Amino acid sequence: MRMFALGLALVLAGPSLAGMNPSRLADAARDQVGVTVIYDPAYAALAFPGGDIPRDRGVCTDVVIRALRDGWAIDLQLAVNRDMTAAFAAYPDLWGLTRPDRNIDHRRVANLQTLLVRIGAELPLDDGPAPYLPGDIVTWTLPGNLAHIGIVSDRLAPSGTPLVLHNIGRGAQEEDILFAYPMTGHYRIGADQAARLRALAD
Repeated sequence: MRMFALGLALVLAGPSLAGMNPSRLADAARDQVGVTVIYDPAYAALAFPGGDIPRDRGVCTDVVIRALRDGWAIDLQLAVNRDMTAAFAAYPDLWGLTRPDRNIDHRRVANLQTLLVRIGAELPLDDGPAPYLPGDIVTWTLPGNLAHIGIVSDRLAPSGTPLVLHNIGRGAQEEDILFAYPMTGHYRIGADQAARLRALAD
């Protein structure tokens, strides 16, 4: 726990964030708990930019999308669409598409992983709690080879492991699942990465 607190202090104080507060992402994700109460993976036509389905429902990616919109005013729908339009071949070819689909692309874990790597947000995977700080984004593979994504909380489990804000099937929750499934990615959006996202989303 002491290492976690020290790491958090260094990140919050460091110049790389240049005023970006990663805990705002955790707060914005936590605000969804009790609001988003339904897991709903149905395809939906969305407004663009800034489109969303009703906030009482969503999937794991919607927790991240809404947290970035509410916490940092960054629209992942627009950022993903613009980056995919510019570099479609850089994104996974998992859905048989021949061009971007602004209704769903940003709501797919593999596409968010690709965007986060492309903006330089990727960090090494680690099996200890200290490197996982509030506002970090983590991805996993669930049973059935299902991709999942969540945001690291600023609250800890009794074991000292950071909790995770996510929607795994019961709406938005804050739970001790950081090491419950095989991790596939660890990402941190600092000032440089946020600037790259804003350049795509402004």
